[in-house]
Amino acid sequence: MRSRLMGMLAAATAALVLPIAAQTAGATAATSYLPTATAVHHRSPVVIARRATRKFHSLATAEKAGYELFKDKHGIACIAMPPMGAMGVHYVNGTLVGTPAVLLRQPEALVYAPEHGHLRLAALEYVVLKSAWDQAHGKNAPRPRLYGHRFNITYAPNRYGLPTFYSLHAWIWKHNPAGMFAMWNPRVHCSR
Repeated sequence: MRSRLMGMLAAATAALVLPIAAQTAGATAATSYLPTATAVHHRSPVVIARRATRKFHSLATAEKAGYELFKDKHGIACIAMPPMGAMGVHYVNGTLVGTPAVLLRQPEALVYAPEHGHLRLAALEYVVLKSAWDQAHGKNAPRPRLYGHRFNITYAPNRYGLPTFYSLHAWIWKHNPAGMFAMWNPRVHCSR
């Protein structure tokens, strides 16, 4: 009985750990490499993403890495949605946006919150064009997932001037009372 219970527990743990493990490796959702459960337990996706993006607290470093200021089709850089809050100012790496890869350590966008006249790194945003995702994974493939969360979909036409795309925000550098993976953060304000 005890060995049967241990086997069931191991199977249940694997079912929960393996999807995160694939993302922890920084690979696409279709990867076959999976680190051991022990490695995943000690290195959560959030910890790995923080280590990989810590250097981007410096805007100069972000720009050297290919991230550029992004403005919506109306020329607005700080994206807000009152009364829900704001995202902030996005710096986007266009070469990453065009690929179907979802890489934990390489977000397509870095999101900065305006605070007291400075921009502070607040969140990472992962962006995949739906057409690229469909081409790589099939038209009826499930939406991408990362950190155990399903990406949101933004249909075209949209304020960003982009074709239909999937996205996920990860507020790993600034607390978001709406949730770490919510799109809008009520503590971010574009007027500051």
